[in-house]
Amino acid sequence: MGKCLHKVSSSSGFTVLEVLIVVVIIGILSAIAVPSWLSFLNNRHLDVAQDRVYFALRKAQSQAQKNKETWQASFREQNGIVQWAVHHVSANPSGINWNSLDPNIRLDKETTLQLLKGQGLRQIQFDYRGSVRKPPLGRITLSGKYGGTTKRCVFVSTILGAMRRAKERDKPNRKGDFCY
Repeated sequence: MGKCLHKVSSSSGFTVLEVLIVVVIIGILSAIAVPSWLSFLNNRHLDVAQDRVYFALRKAQSQAQKNKETWQASFREQNGIVQWAVHHVSANPSGINWNSLDPNIRLDKETTLQLLKGQGLRQIQFDYRGSVRKPPLGRITLSGKYGGTTKRCVFVSTILGAMRRAKERDKPNRKGDFCY
């Protein structure tokens, strides 16, 4: 008669210690990676919002030159969401098409663009030459709703309608602003 030998393996699976070490390593890597990833996402959202604000200002300026009429870019916070619109100066703000920025973005307190009392709108107007119609000049400064020091801003820096973008700096300027 033949003998049937069965070998029983004692190494089937992982030990509790091995699993615990893997879990600890994954936890450490996550603790390092997650804040960096969240910071990256916040910066990306701010960059996109800054691009849209810059686009809105340039579009208002372009429409004013193209149509030889006064156009404006308007900004507001509606239900906690920053919105922008480009429209003819005579348009009623309630009847225009508003575009929303990312819900995690807010208008920062460093924003200096003219605020219309009673309407909650910040606006800038461009005349038929693309120049700022009614100074003062100003900027839109954006930051994240949930903290952090990351900021992005768009300046209308001359009455001729020159614009530029900037981001936060380590030290404030003499006015105490970090985005300049």
